[in-house]
Amino acid sequence: MKRLESWMPRLAFAPPHQAARGDVLVCVFQRGGMDGLSALVPVGDSDYYRLRPSIAIAEPKSGDDNSAINLDGFFGLHPALAPLKQIYDAGQLAPIHACGSPDPTHSHFDAMDAMERGTPGAYALGTGWLGRHLATLNTGNPSPLRAVGMGSMLQAALRGPVPATALKSIADFHLQGRKKKNSTAEIQRMQQALMALYAMPPIPSDASPLTGQLNGAAAQVDNVFDLLGKIDVTTYSPSGNAQYPESDFGWGMLQIAQIIKADVGLEVACVDIGGWDTHAGQGAAQGQLAGLLGELGQGLHAFWADMGERMKTVTVITMSEFGRRVAENGSGGTDHGHANAMFLLGGHVAGRKVHGEWPGLSQDRLDGPGDLALTTDYRDVLSEVLSKRLGNAAVGDVFPSYTPKMCGVVV
Repeated sequence: MKRLESWMPRLAFAPPHQAARGDVLVCVFQRGGMDGLSALVPVGDSDYYRLRPSIAIAEPKSGDDNSAINLDGFFGLHPALAPLKQIYDAGQLAPIHACGSPDPTHSHFDAMDAMERGTPGAYALGTGWLGRHLATLNTGNPSPLRAVGMGSMLQAALRGPVPATALKSIADFHLQGRKKKNSTAEIQRMQQALMALYAMPPIPSDASPLTGQLNGAAAQVDNVFDLLGKIDVTTYSPSGNAQYPESDFGWGMLQIAQIIKADVGLEVACVDIGGWDTHAGQGAAQGQLAGLLGELGQGLHAFWADMGERMKTVTVITMSEFGRRVAENGSGGTDHGHANAMFLLGGHVAGRKVHGEWPGLSQDRLDGPGDLALTTDYRDVLSEVLSKRLGNAAVGDVFPSYTPKMCGVVV
């Protein structure tokens, strides 16, 4: 029999660590491999311009909307991320460069799977890092909306013994629809049918193991139904003049804001924004990537403005499975790379600073086939957020067989 790893008995049998609820954690997964070198531009590294003759973002220049937005003299933001500059200046944005997973794979599936498991290079665990976080931290919170994944499918990072709710739309959950395409009578009929289904007498739990699970699932959905019924999606007006983008990502961020403001027990939320696989026609200040970054920047800024003072108890993390190759390719795009950039937003991030050790882009500093080298493991960032902002002292169970290093991104 194969020997269990040293962390297994602790994870499986020890009671969860108890702590008061900390920040609400919002994780934004940028699926497809964002080009962090264009999002968080190393304008002070001349090799960046040498290796990207047609897609490099120009050095900051006053009055030039197509140039990078200066942060600290060495790094700048892509001009499409201009909305984030206000958050940076307010001390609530902490970018991190040359970070990510140590797994060297260039496969989208393998890289994202490893990132969501939180176990790069290991596949024994079927749970995700957020699922293990929830399982190892007892906050005394019985809410069925403790963890929410926006979208039609639950993010793999949330897999674990603590139930998480996949939610595409609060309105759709009530069979109303965002645009109310159905007639009032049809909506009422569908709602009555659903309520009747969950009002049925429960099947005896000893009938079979499966029926017990079904009863639990039905109760979970019923509780979610009741809680979401308290959120008025038709009259919600964002605070702070927030303007969410008209997209699935914008809609997801808006609904997370609604759930946070409703005080229904949310602790963790995930939302996806895809399309980052810019192999061809990536563009520079304008084009394919600029459009994606504009959507990201607008959505994050709207959420930040909407939250207002609540950002003191919210932390947002953006991450992508890997970055892009440093040199542009013959199709005006970038191939799969390694290290990337992450962004942290919140009232307790160490803002007004770009974090991470910059490895440089000279040939002798590149990793593998020509990638940005990794200097900060993404688990260091996540561990610091979990321990300092969410009160979880069991990060060794969340990220087994890994000893995180402090990186100073939160206070």
